[in-house]
Amino acid sequence: MSIALLQDLHLLTREGKLNADARRKLKQIRHLVGLLRPSIDEVLKEGGAPSVVDCGAGKSYLGFLLYELVLGPAGRGTLCAVESRPALAQAALERAHRFGHERLRFITGRIAEHVGTDHEDGEPAGALPAPIHLVTALHACDTATDEALALGVAREAGVIAVVPCCQAEVARQLETGGDARDPVDQALIEHPLHRRELGSHLTNVVRALCLEACGYKVTVTELGGWEHSLKNELLLARRTFRPERHVRQTRETLARMLDRWRIEPTLVRALRAAGRDPTGIATR
Repeated sequence: MSIALLQDLHLLTREGKLNADARRKLKQIRHLVGLLRPSIDEVLKEGGAPSVVDCGAGKSYLGFLLYELVLGPAGRGTLCAVESRPALAQAALERAHRFGHERLRFITGRIAEHVGTDHEDGEPAGALPAPIHLVTALHACDTATDEALALGVAREAGVIAVVPCCQAEVARQLETGGDARDPVDQALIEHPLHRRELGSHLTNVVRALCLEACGYKVTVTELGGWEHSLKNELLLARRTFRPERHVRQTRETLARMLDRWRIEPTLVRALRAAGRDPTGIATR
């Protein structure tokens, strides 16, 4: 990799050395790149030009390393980074120009803006490529991860890979409905710390079920060692054939879970709005 690029990303010091924080961050990103590479290589072997969308890109650490290590050497394929903060997107665009990353694009705006379709011709809305082969998000905060997952499902991405960050939405929803909830369930969320931890767990369980209900095979695992980050859970989903019986059972399980805990995360609402209700028969 380019030492100058790593220094420009502040992953190396001016002397070309790694500090502890940068070492942790770089190890995580390199490991994720290694997990994503086979999906990109499949498209390349078939003669295609893979299109990757990095959601909630931030400073685009993942985007730059993925381009530098995979797409750049391949000579084809594009990576589009979506970031809501204009200053970060502009800085990343200027960095891409400096290092000659011509197929690295940046879009400023919310991920949710690209989930829907143009109502006149049915084509995907927004400036993202079509088709999308891979959607990824590394530590996209709270509901931004849900938006990335909804984008991947709505655009029928072949592979979706997310490493969630903070997950506060479900914990807030768990605060309501206490009188009607089973006393045992209520005891699990009585204290704010337990409510936050259970809310985080429920969030990712719902996300995995939503993906399964929409035709993806999901693997849930650790991205790396827990000594590097507490936000370390990886949801890796591949679009594939799922028997109707399995899909139906998954939808029923999801519906019962949402009803039991009286929650409706952003991902569920976004999929329903896109005509991909994960608790019922898809309308598209």
